[in-house]
Amino acid sequence: MKILVFGKNGQVATELQRQANVMALGREDTDLADPEACARVIAETDANIVINAAAYTDVDGAEEQTELAEIINGAAPAAMAEAAQKRGIPFLHISTDYVFDGSGDKPWTPVEATNPIGSYGRSKQLGEAGVMAAGGEYAILRTSWVFSAHGNNFVKTMLRLGREREALQIVEDQIGGPTSASDIAATLLNMATAFHAGTAVSGTYHYSGAPDVSWMEFAAEIFLQAEVDVSVSGIPTSAYPTAAARPLNSRLDCTSLQQVFGLERPDWRLGLKQVLKELGEGRRPH
Repeated sequence: MKILVFGKNGQVATELQRQANVMALGREDTDLADPEACARVIAETDANIVINAAAYTDVDGAEEQTELAEIINGAAPAAMAEAAQKRGIPFLHISTDYVFDGSGDKPWTPVEATNPIGSYGRSKQLGEAGVMAAGGEYAILRTSWVFSAHGNNFVKTMLRLGREREALQIVEDQIGGPTSASDIAATLLNMATAFHAGTAVSGTYHYSGAPDVSWMEFAAEIFLQAEVDVSVSGIPTSAYPTAAARPLNSRLDCTSLQQVFGLERPDWRLGLKQVLKELGEGRRPH
């Protein structure tokens, strides 16, 4: 099995390179703003599985750079999937909880209608549609609240703020499952193995850490495990205005992933422990 990965320097792609011998391409190799170039790479590679772990991820920036987000998150994955279909190889693509509107309080299933409330979510929705329309073997893996020891993410931001301030107000009415990039990478590799063995089923799947919590509860656990002494209180989303609207309900029903691939939701608190250890912060056993 030879895997080609788009998104060399991202959180998930970094973990993919740690866990397996993959061919990873960064922006310097192939620019996702040029979908045709991405398709040519797949047409010319000898890889037999493609994973797209690259994306335009600036949720607020997408409100202004809508066209660029739609090319990178929409047109590029569609072109990749079409190229993979022509070569007869599976295409695995990472998507997001932001394709849903965040209404209600029940976990979203993969088959429910999408209804993004911002440009970022709409761009990812376009990508999903393009991947499905390509007609090849594929898996769309929607995930949420990704964190790791690399790049910019909530865990690293909280650690920095927690050491700078005595008290923090964190949003408490957005609920979802924090997910370790390492766990996502392991899941993608398991799915790739199943496709290679001919036992996988094409479709859209959900994968997020358990249990579901608010951003405030996530922050509190970060400080607990890292032994950072800071007071945490909750505020509503309305008190923390941003350029892009955030879904309040990001709970994901991951049942089908377990049924088809035998993969269960990971305990994100264990993933957090490993990330903190890597950052030199994890001292308290959970």
